[in-house]
Amino acid sequence: MSHDNLPVKDPGLGQPVANPGLEEHVERYTDENPAAGNRAYAAIVGMLAAVPVLAIAFVVIYFAVPRDTYVKFGVINANAQNVGFGITGGLAVLLIGLACVQWARVIMTDAESVEYRHSAGSPPEARAAVAEQFSEGVEQSRFGRRKLIGGALAGALGFSIIPAVVLFADMGPWPTRSKREETIEATIWAEGVRIVNDVTFTPIKPSDVEIGQLINAQPENLQDFHGAQMAIEKAKCSLIVVRMDPASIKIPESRRDWQVGGILAYSKICTHVGCPISLWERQTHNLLCPCHQSMFDLSDSGVVVFGPAARSLPQLPIKVNSEGYLVAQSDFTVPVGPSFFERDSRVDFQKGDA
Repeated sequence: MSHDNLPVKDPGLGQPVANPGLEEHVERYTDENPAAGNRAYAAIVGMLAAVPVLAIAFVVIYFAVPRDTYVKFGVINANAQNVGFGITGGLAVLLIGLACVQWARVIMTDAESVEYRHSAGSPPEARAAVAEQFSEGVEQSRFGRRKLIGGALAGALGFSIIPAVVLFADMGPWPTRSKREETIEATIWAEGVRIVNDVTFTPIKPSDVEIGQLINAQPENLQDFHGAQMAIEKAKCSLIVVRMDPASIKIPESRRDWQVGGILAYSKICTHVGCPISLWERQTHNLLCPCHQSMFDLSDSGVVVFGPAARSLPQLPIKVNSEGYLVAQSDFTVPVGPSFFERDSRVDFQKGDA
């Protein structure tokens, strides 16, 4: 058997092969040519200096470009804000990365070094050596000679945080009282808005509703909205219209004129977590939420009779217009949908109220 390919131990070092040592160091072009080094230096600073400009442009786009503005790229119809965010934010991150890579390639010292293996422990002298190496690294980074790079990098990283901070505002508007009144506490129901079938959008007359019947309904003006805005409005204004024997309804004095011949209208959105409700029990006049089994008595102003819901189902005041159709008298008098901390639940109807 031949042993020609087996490693031969060096008798001096006790290793399989002799220590080859370090190759001769070859100077980089930017080290040999000061003009080339200065050009690379200027390019790095220029890339980092462009980052604050891009960060400011990002913020300007956020506030200046309308959210419903679109730009076309062939068959693609893209949101202008998102395109601007991608260009400015992405280019800023790219420039920081390119500047750091180029800094390491052509500015930092590229002298080779050797680090011999040692035990896993870190004696005091080793820690001292690390501190010395750190100081040497700082020296090799040439911060002392190329001071502008450090400032430019710090500025670039600092400004790159601004777009991220600004985007926190995109999580939603501040829930001030005025903003709540304009959004979650208001629907598109208003005086004179006709009640229509939610499938056919056919206006409803009192004669169309039989005793015991439940109709899922919407405001006629919902058709004026489209896309996401239509979905938002529909989630708030969805309605159920029921008709009961007037003799079986407990109508408080404060709601005497909210119904038409035993026809009442309530929000379709459960006050627990917002599930749509339409499970109607004709004999008991109770409306059951399929999600968590909250039950509302529609013959008694929508009060909760069972389940986790904490407040009554909002009732919409209705009347008949001059054409004989059911219409709203106004918007809901209380916010629809799930409860939230900021609203005043004392305005909800409670059992026994006049």
